[in-house]
Amino acid sequence: MQYRDVIFAMVALALTSVALAGVVYTDAYSQAAKAEVSGVRALTLVASGDQACDPATMWSSNQSGTVRQ
Repeated sequence: MQYRDVIFAMVALALTSVALAGVVYTDAYSQAAKAEVSGVRALTLVASGDQACDPATMWSSNQSGTVRQ
């Protein structure tokens, strides 16, 4: 019984790893990660006090979803 549990756990871990790798290499995941990074950067700048909340210097996104400064 114990061996069956170990085998089941290893198969589940392998399948989960393959599924996660499949999600990470999609374009949707890449775009979401880029948007999150730009948001975290802007939040960090404001929270640290290095930069005032000036809309001209903050990151924003246009209608196409691309990030510009």
